[in-house]
Amino acid sequence: MTLADHLPVLPVLLPALTAVLLLFIGDSPARLRWARGVALVSVALGALLAFRLVEQAGSGALAVYRLGGWPAPFGIVLVVDRLSALMLALSAAIALPVLWQACAGWDARGRHFHALFQFQLMGLNGAFVTGDLFNLFVFFEVLLIASYVLMVHGLGRERLRVGLHYVALNLLASVIFLAGIALVYATTGTLNLADLAVRVPRVPAPEAALLRAGALLLLVVFGFKAALVPLAMWLPATYAAASAPVAALFAIMTKVGVYTILRVHGVVFGADAGASALLVQPLLLPLALATCVVGVLGAMAAATLPRLVAWLTVASVGSILVALGLFGAAAWSAGLFYLVHSTLVVAALFLLSGLVAAQRGETGDALTPGPRVAQPALLGGLLVLGAASATGLPPLPGFIGKLMLLQAASSHGWAVAVWAVVLVVGLLTLVGLARAGSVVFWAARADLPTGGSAAAWHAWAPAVLLLGGGVVLSVFAAPVQRYTDAAAAQLQDRAAYARAVLPELGGERAESARPFRATTPSSAPSSSPPARPVWP
Repeated sequence: MTLADHLPVLPVLLPALTAVLLLFIGDSPARLRWARGVALVSVALGALLAFRLVEQAGSGALAVYRLGGWPAPFGIVLVVDRLSALMLALSAAIALPVLWQACAGWDARGRHFHALFQFQLMGLNGAFVTGDLFNLFVFFEVLLIASYVLMVHGLGRERLRVGLHYVALNLLASVIFLAGIALVYATTGTLNLADLAVRVPRVPAPEAALLRAGALLLLVVFGFKAALVPLAMWLPATYAAASAPVAALFAIMTKVGVYTILRVHGVVFGADAGASALLVQPLLLPLALATCVVGVLGAMAAATLPRLVAWLTVASVGSILVALGLFGAAAWSAGLFYLVHSTLVVAALFLLSGLVAAQRGETGDALTPGPRVAQPALLGGLLVLGAASATGLPPLPGFIGKLMLLQAASSHGWAVAVWAVVLVVGLLTLVGLARAGSVVFWAARADLPTGGSAAAWHAWAPAVLLLGGGVVLSVFAAPVQRYTDAAAAQLQDRAAYARAVLPELGGERAESARPFRATTPSSAPSSSPPARPVWP
């Protein structure tokens, strides 16, 4: 067995082992330099693994890895398809510059930052590659526990206050998650996503009501993680209170919720789900449009720059969920393209808000006239680029993603509403960011001394890398769009997914020969040889 056979599990194992090593190294001032080096090398290796998986998934092959050789659906299975690989690469693209920024001094403001950062990556990557709902819950808890501590990293009254609310709400969401999983398992006898895609369509109508109740509970949980209105009100205060690198890393956390909505409600409970088909379609699109509107209105009313960016995070999630709510391959492709762009831009804007606050003295990140920043040309130019990207001005990728979305919605019954909301939200986003830039840079008080010293190149370079990633995305928009088109089409091929994950059921028989209700075995089947990772 070669190293290539283990690629699907390495994005989970690498940060987990790195976190343990960092705990042994410690974070005393004398050892912090070593901890930074180990953490950066690990994240860089993780990025190489992720992009290798993107290259491999681009061929259309599904990488299936069975831990312990147990056959699905009874054992733990990891699956990497085009969507999973894309999310792994996006996580790495965010994590590396964010960690670089944190190494400029943010990591020294609290304990065990680097170990927690790695545990957060472990949870994120695990959520993207897991092939069953229960292990999705496990990885959710891993990333959430790490995020609880990262949220209050550096302490402060406001962070502790908001952090307590964040923990309490997520604990409640975890209870609802378990309840939803229990209802799904009680009805279908499985939690494996490939097995669910086979069995859900066969659940008879009398029992489908219980299954639909479980699916709606899962939507509540995933909608909470994704910041779907009316479950989004926790996000602005939480992200605004966190330190700039932590908030930038959290930009990918909402996309975990988006990913799970697409994977579970778009595929398992999609158009071919029998009595439970398109269960959330009547809810998702109107709630997504409302999320766009609430997010941009919150951004316009924001009193601080981080809170403005946090509300823009909500608005961007709304745009992605609009694409998902259209339930079509073209719309899903547009949503994935826009997801990549918006995550990079939001993370960059959070880093920029930290740089601006550090150079405004006591005024900090408040959107009120204050002293001039020490680097107005650099920070102002980066903010203009970020604003243009977030707004969707051509030729930046935000424009391309929104154009794809509008084209996909043109023949939909909600086309007028989608067009109106997307265009108006883009305009109001530009107004909100222009207002913030005017207050920070144009309305600066010349009678006050500069609030802080100029940032060294290694402090602002990560934001440049993230915004530059958006520019690169625009330059290579055609191949990226082809990839997202293929990813959306692959998601809708439920049969191929079932054949790859459940080959022991006889390939095509996975769709025709299995009863919808299973009896869980008390032990591993003795007649089955240990299964190797499957590379269809």
